[in-house]
Amino acid sequence: MIELDYGSFSRALHDRQSALRVPLTGTIEVTRRCPLTCRHCYNNLPMGDAAARLAELSYDEHVRLLDELSDAGCLWLLYTGGEIFARPDFLDIYTAARRRGFLITLFTNGTLINERIADHLVRWRPFAIEITLYGRTRDTYERLTGVPGSYDRCMRGIHLLRERGLPLALKTVAVSVNRHELHDMERFATEELGVAFKSDSMINPRLDCSQSPLEVRLSPEEAVALDLADARRADEWVRFADHVRQALDASPPTDTVYQCGGGVNAFAIDPYGRLSICVLSERHKVDVRGGRFVEGWNGFLREQRSKRVTRPTKCVSCALKSACGMCPANGELENGDAEAPVDYLCHTAHLRALALGLTVRPHGDCEYCAGGTRHVMLVASAARLHAQAGGGVRQPLIREHDGRQHLHVVTAAAAGGCGCSTH
Repeated sequence: MIELDYGSFSRALHDRQSALRVPLTGTIEVTRRCPLTCRHCYNNLPMGDAAARLAELSYDEHVRLLDELSDAGCLWLLYTGGEIFARPDFLDIYTAARRRGFLITLFTNGTLINERIADHLVRWRPFAIEITLYGRTRDTYERLTGVPGSYDRCMRGIHLLRERGLPLALKTVAVSVNRHELHDMERFATEELGVAFKSDSMINPRLDCSQSPLEVRLSPEEAVALDLADARRADEWVRFADHVRQALDASPPTDTVYQCGGGVNAFAIDPYGRLSICVLSERHKVDVRGGRFVEGWNGFLREQRSKRVTRPTKCVSCALKSACGMCPANGELENGDAEAPVDYLCHTAHLRALALGLTVRPHGDCEYCAGGTRHVMLVASAARLHAQAGGGVRQPLIREHDGRQHLHVVTAAAAGGCGCSTH
């Protein structure tokens, strides 16, 4: 018998089923209500929002949906919110999904987890649980969440799950309020708890297109500084960029608006039974209440996934797009246009590439590329980042090429050290 590790199994299954267009992976938002009022959140509603609660899919509708998803070939489910445990019947919904054999990941802030919930998850073990930690200290955590006492409730939830040996990981969103505690959060997770930890500085406007979360978003220079401060994270970016380059060499991007897995092997369903490409996409949805998932998947989502670009932009042929986070949903949220480049993402991606010595292929009229109106500013920003880092693992080299300055970086691996890391 041939044995595969989980990663190999997952990749092989996705590769095999992509050509068949099977909805292998689903994200289900059970509610957008949440006990926290996080300054950066893109979709939280008050716990007591009666209109939102009444509009949410009922337990029976969730069960019917699960049967449809199972019949359609879905295997992986992510339950998210809002806060999933804001629904008193969430464990019933979750258990119905586990009984049907789905591999389930739970996203939660942990503040509503108690002994009853933790014990139930021991009996019906999920594939993974991810808790978002908003700060290592009570002051930082509650300045971001806006709720006194939420830090202690989160800590209690974390320890209840960890004590029971459940598959827990911690993560955080890096914002201006908590970036000074990122290292302490990682140390708490990996050294004190012995669980995985990850952080991301990606912040979106709210789904109603309010820009308020961007008030705490890191600047491009601050976001890339986090990469340079972590040799493992920087090396992962280097390897990922090489992977994307090889993939593009093997199969150039198509002229479709969407180039992710949405509509090919993945989908999202919001709390009100509306199907879309992903959780961030609010403009294009179809109601799948009452037994219409397959109809929505084979009709509406196929049409969405087949949309062609309507005009050339610098994003169409950019090899950094996969690394910058630009997608139609982000274009809609920040610009009101699925195809309009998001300047923040473009700025950050090109600065990251320059600081890490990654090659950026020409991809149209881009102000951040060599010769562009903002490239000199970018070179200065990258040099400033390395000066602030004090040499560290990577040493900047400014070289002349085609009469222009470019900042190159010698990685630890290239210098003879160990540049390996694990995912």
